[in-house]
Amino acid sequence: MFNFMKNVILKYGLISGAISVVLMTITMMWFKQSGTLEGGEIFGYAGMVLSMLFVYIGVRVYRDQHRNGTITFGEAFKIAGLIALVSCVCYVIGWMFIYEFMMPDFMDQYITFYLDKMKADGKVEADIQKATAEMMQYKELYKNPLYRMGLTFIEPLPVALLVSLVSAALLRRKAVA
Repeated sequence: MFNFMKNVILKYGLISGAISVVLMTITMMWFKQSGTLEGGEIFGYAGMVLSMLFVYIGVRVYRDQHRNGTITFGEAFKIAGLIALVSCVCYVIGWMFIYEFMMPDFMDQYITFYLDKMKADGKVEADIQKATAEMMQYKELYKNPLYRMGLTFIEPLPVALLVSLVSAALLRRKAVA
């Protein structure tokens, strides 16, 4: 039983993680080519949601192939959460490589994009200067790989938790007495 659960968690977690890394890589290549980060949040979160569909699929496979079509909410949430955890770890590893080898200037681009957007939105100079100082502190912190890993891990986490909860709620099924 444990081996089947472990295999499902790893298989679907790695598939989900691989999809998120591929989509992140494509998005970063597009940003690098276009020279703008416009729409980054939309592309990023859409990719996370798409990759997290494999959390649902993994729980369904586990329920149907190992549990004879029945599973409690708690067990479904545990399986979903572990699949999502594997996916999130893949996401972090992927970003660390992308940042290091493909977009080492990401923070400079992000800061420029953020401040230009503030100016375009008509923010007052004092707010822009305050944001500039905050962004420079953030850039300094981001140089630390452990900080960068932690921050990157919490990016997909809300999506992963939401998908895990929804999957568990949709897939729970009690045994017929």
